[in-house]
Amino acid sequence: MIDVDSIRINFSQDQLTFMNICLGFLMFGVALDMTIDDFKRVVKFPKSTVVGLTSQLILLPILTILIIKVWGPAPSIALGMLLVGVCPGGNISNFATHLAKGNAALSVTMTSIVTLAAIFVTPFSFEGWAYFLPDTQPLLHQIKVNAWDMVKIIFQLILVPLIIGMTMHYYLPGLTARIRAWVKRLSLLIFFGFIVFALLGNIAAIKNYLYIVLGLVFFHNSLAMVQGYYFAKLNRLPEADARAISLETGVQNSGLGLVLIFNFFPELGGMILVAAWWGVYDLISSFLVANYWSRKKSPELAIKT
Repeated sequence: MIDVDSIRINFSQDQLTFMNICLGFLMFGVALDMTIDDFKRVVKFPKSTVVGLTSQLILLPILTILIIKVWGPAPSIALGMLLVGVCPGGNISNFATHLAKGNAALSVTMTSIVTLAAIFVTPFSFEGWAYFLPDTQPLLHQIKVNAWDMVKIIFQLILVPLIIGMTMHYYLPGLTARIRAWVKRLSLLIFFGFIVFALLGNIAAIKNYLYIVLGLVFFHNSLAMVQGYYFAKLNRLPEADARAISLETGVQNSGLGLVLIFNFFPELGGMILVAAWWGVYDLISSFLVANYWSRKKSPELAIKT
């Protein structure tokens, strides 16, 4: 058996600080599109939002556990899958939903809620679901990561940039409108840089092991999208809502996952293999799915934008 858990990641404290700042900027870019109305839609249109949040926050971790049980990956790879599965939706999900002729308002609402909730949901969900993976417990006990330690980091990386971005959107709408497009482009470049930066410094180790997670990430990501779509259909939601929930469930913020790994799990190279490749494949799969749906007839919306 290949000992992928023995991979060691080369990363200095200065590099970690830089990655934390980059993620903060990514969150700032997301916040420029967020308003209080995004949260109010939960009250106005509760069914679609609740179905979407259930798919992302509850069913996706369960699906992840089941895939791990069936596939049987190395413990650190299993932890990487679980961490990605409990991270909030990625910042490209809204664009992909718009391209797919899905319900963009629902997508933004879900992204807003899950991103804000991630401060507590991500660390405690990760810690809770990990108990269903006994093979990973020795690694977690060895590292001794406390959920509250994650809360402190996520608070700094998510809540502070969100407050700054939303405040700017509210009080300086003109300036926000002028810089939003540039911030989005820069955020996408930073996201790519995130992945490349994480890979290049460890290319010798990663090139020998990346093939192990190629199929696993494809399977995990594909089933996540399928689950989101058909769970929405099972609850008799409109096609546009189903597309939004599918993409929100499948597109995860692997950038946050990478930062958490470097902050708390630098010894576990298997985790970075999953998070880094998920970040790359996320872009590919979301574009392909959105492009496919964009060629089909525009569905009716349940939530008007």
